Amino acid sequence: MRIGMFADMYKPHLSGVTNYISLYKRRFEELGHEVWVFTFGHTDYADDESRVVRSPAIPWGDTGWQMGLVLTSEAKRVIPTLDVAHVHHPFVSGRVALDYCGSAGIPIVFTNHTRYDLYSDTYAWFMPKTMRYNYIRRYLKEFANDIDIVFAPSPGIQRWLSEFGVTDDSVFLSNCVDTEPFRSPAAPRSREEFGFPADSVVFCYLGRVSAEKNMGLLTRAFIRTAGEVPGAYLLVLGTGTSLAEAMKSFEDAGLSDRVRFAGLTPYAEVPDYLAATDVFVTASVSETHPLVIMEAFAAGLPAIGVHSPGVSDIIEDGVTGFLTPEDAGAFAARMTEIATDPELRQRLASAAATAAARFDVRIMAEELMGHYQRLIRERADRAASE
Repeated sequence: MRIGMFADMYKPHLSGVTNYISLYKRRFEELGHEVWVFTFGHTDYADDESRVVRSPAIPWGDTGWQMGLVLTSEAKRVIPTLDVAHVHHPFVSGRVALDYCGSAGIPIVFTNHTRYDLYSDTYAWFMPKTMRYNYIRRYLKEFANDIDIVFAPSPGIQRWLSEFGVTDDSVFLSNCVDTEPFRSPAAPRSREEFGFPADSVVFCYLGRVSAEKNMGLLTRAFIRTAGEVPGAYLLVLGTGTSLAEAMKSFEDAGLSDRVRFAGLTPYAEVPDYLAATDVFVTASVSETHPLVIMEAFAAGLPAIGVHSPGVSDIIEDGVTGFLTPEDAGAFAARMTEIATDPELRQRLASAAATAAARFDVRIMAEELMGHYQRLIRERADRAASE
């Protein structure tokens, strides 16, 4: 089968969507399929994988998003030969898929990875909220009407798609990770490498250090926890627009020696870094079904998150971690509890590792392939009956 993955941005941009595409691409290629990625920007980037077709684009500030300009001749030549198109961003690359695949009779599916309403609050705040939301609702609804299947990566996002007025017909297809590298990291790091004591409790955040990830709340929560628990430390993997602000907040609180900012981490090395930590933390409320929490579970880390769509679909409160209100004090209370109770920490970690198995790519790739094959059969049957 020839599968096309359509994304507004891909590597070297690091994100859950990038990892999602790369993971499925590798798995489907292991099964003998041919997978193409059609994306925009970074045309001078040296890809370490085959069949990545890049078209020129203008970057949208430092958001990572790419404003596509035109398609290359290679993209125009290959796209009509696909058996199925899988869209991961509905705007630039999504329109490309509709324009080139729809007319060729190629089935198109779309995974709604993002709460576009919440992202607009961060990146388009200068526009009236009602105007923004109405535009997003109308655009996504029209886009969904032209798609064969809209996948929701969590029950929470499935509910949002319906409540926001996009579609009542989305199909739940869980996000996934390759659990093996996280269970058995190739070169595990030690906490001492980051200047943390051997007997410390290390919290870890992995992702963009930016406003839409609610870094302010996480920063305030750790400052409170550090005041209660002398052995609590924090490792931050990632960078972003809120990095300087977070660093200053910790410096002002006298915690610079208790927090390490490791910067952007190559995805292949993430399991090694997680091995040096004890608990995963995220205050983000804009997730759909966060891969980082699945990865943390696979590494044997319990997680603390804010009760919200996506996050609440993964963390089972009191079993694999804790869910809290969107409040720094409540978040800090859970961090303190888990940091001061080794038996609780171990119980949650064991349950998290067990839960990770259901998110493995080998399971989910089989389910996704089933949807692809069904759509292709249905298209062929309709064509034969005409």
